[in-house]
Amino acid sequence: MKSVLRSVLSLTCVLGAVLLANAGSSFLSARLLPPSVPNPSARTPGSLLLLILLALGLWAWWELARPVELLRGPDDVGYIPERGRDKAYIANLVRRRRKKGDLPPIYPNGWYHLLDSHRLEPDTVHNLTVCGEQVAVYRTVDGNVYVVDAYCPHLGANLAVGGRVVGDCIECPFHGWQFHGKDGKCVRIPYAEKVPEFAKIKTWPNFEMNGMVFVWYHCDRIKPTWTIPEQEEITSKKWVYRGRTEHYVNAHIEEIPENAADIAHLDFLHEPSILSGIDLRYTKSRLWEFFRHTWKVQWEAESAPNKHCSKMTLKHASLFFGRHFSLLDVDVVARQVGPGIVFLTFKHSFLGQGIILHCVTPVEPLLQRVSHSIYYQKNIPAIVPRFILMAECTQFERDVMVWNNKKYISKPLLVKEDSAIGKHRRWYSQFYSENSPRLTFQEDGLDW
Repeated sequence: MKSVLRSVLSLTCVLGAVLLANAGSSFLSARLLPPSVPNPSARTPGSLLLLILLALGLWAWWELARPVELLRGPDDVGYIPERGRDKAYIANLVRRRRKKGDLPPIYPNGWYHLLDSHRLEPDTVHNLTVCGEQVAVYRTVDGNVYVVDAYCPHLGANLAVGGRVVGDCIECPFHGWQFHGKDGKCVRIPYAEKVPEFAKIKTWPNFEMNGMVFVWYHCDRIKPTWTIPEQEEITSKKWVYRGRTEHYVNAHIEEIPENAADIAHLDFLHEPSILSGIDLRYTKSRLWEFFRHTWKVQWEAESAPNKHCSKMTLKHASLFFGRHFSLLDVDVVARQVGPGIVFLTFKHSFLGQGIILHCVTPVEPLLQRVSHSIYYQKNIPAIVPRFILMAECTQFERDVMVWNNKKYISKPLLVKEDSAIGKHRRWYSQFYSENSPRLTFQEDGLDW
């Protein structure tokens, strides 16, 4: 809604400026020129219409060319509204009454997306939550990125709220203690003669790749055992950033990537036209039966040295009035790297190719932040990747409605056609270790 209002405001300003300039020009000409001299600024209705159309064209070009940003809150998607109740109330009610089931550990070991690189400018600090921990993410003037625990070990001030970047250090806003981002050691206490050797803060392994900042989580503080591959088309600028969506999902993290192996749900949940919307009560309306999606999918785990990866190959087709419409055929390869990162590359016969980076980051035990960032060939009009991202968003929000209301079943009742789900769970279990945190019954009663 806010983006629509901004667009309307932008359009109003453009039209207002054009009309004001036109009126001002006519007024000055009328005042300065003798009555016998024709007014060159007098506009005919046709010329005024031309100016308005030009302004509309410029505005439309600007709107379609800029990257799209669609950010959904934790309560915005996936719940059935009730009259007289706001969305936050409904979402909280569903969370409280839903049975959690016998859950796997809540935070798998691996790399997670923190934020996009372009959002982390030099000399700035961001406060983010990952795996139940508050972290301070900052970039120095030299471009180095550091991630440290957000809370100062002195008296608990949040370093990311009012803290400053000083060289490679972050300075506490409360007493001015400075901690180096590389090893976490305190290097300065303004009022102390000596800095204690034990004065330090936890640091998080991190690195930048493909226009994103990633952080490593391991419950046993083990160093990274694998890395995230470079997408050459992104780093070489062959594919350019065209926008992103962000959602919050109230479910266990494993539920989300498991969808890749749940082949049967594609031909049921995602068969109806994207025109039928995201509310599962109405997606199978007869109004949209003339347009359907079909999917051919295969999922498999990769072997060493890439056993932390898996791959889904997918062929998408569309049917109009029961006939195959080949112009909308898309070939997709979704390669998952670790527990929460997917490289979703797609290729179209004449609309080019690109990638959606699908990233799942645990915020709390049953709250995941999911982002989809799209990069596309720069010689393809921006409206194409914008449409692809919005279509992906529609299909994803259908899944969100299921995830937000379902129970996790550790021993599901599967038929032989569901065999890939069991394989996926065995593959995903490698990201848990003996000390991986679990959701206890006491925590289960908390209201998140």
